[in-house]
Amino acid sequence: MSFPAETTPPVPEASLPEASLPTPPPPPRSISDSYAGRLLLTDGWAIVAFVFGLLGAIFTVVGTVLTLGIITAFVGIPFAGLGLLFLGGGGAVAVWRYQEAQKIVAVLRAGEAAEGQIVQVEENLNVRINQRHPWTIRYQFRVGGQEYEGRVSTLNVPGGGLQPGKRACVLYLPNAPGQNMLYPHPEVNSRGSTFPPPNPGL
Repeated sequence: MSFPAETTPPVPEASLPEASLPTPPPPPRSISDSYAGRLLLTDGWAIVAFVFGLLGAIFTVVGTVLTLGIITAFVGIPFAGLGLLFLGGGGAVAVWRYQEAQKIVAVLRAGEAAEGQIVQVEENLNVRINQRHPWTIRYQFRVGGQEYEGRVSTLNVPGGGLQPGKRACVLYLPNAPGQNMLYPHPEVNSRGSTFPPPNPGL
């Protein structure tokens, strides 16, 4: 399921969001390092990496045990080899996704605010996490006359403020605008509040 982009004016030039948009406090912002791990809990690639890592650990242990038994070594060696392959692949993907999550944390901590626009919202029916399908929100914004695009995934059904054509607050790194993120991040913590929260004074 997806919401097609509406016909809207060009994406505005980067500037501080207007009062009607969620406004972040000035950088540096206090974002816990544990937020990177929280992001991985809803990341499809990270979950696949965990599954492959778990399978790899099981195959490696079983293969090693079978290999130690000389009679069953011909079965154990392939098992152990496949397990190590799964472990390596899963570990590589896990490291990649953790690095990406760390980049998001860096943007949330030190990013400058810009006004952007939601251009597409799509539900990924091919993936299911905790009995829910993830949503991908794609957005655009401009910095120095150049247009940039970003996307973020969430397990929560996007609300009315995250629909195609809606204005949005975007955080980006001044020296690398390609690293950007919606503010506040659309993922919701277990208590039901946005994390990190908007500036409570606005």
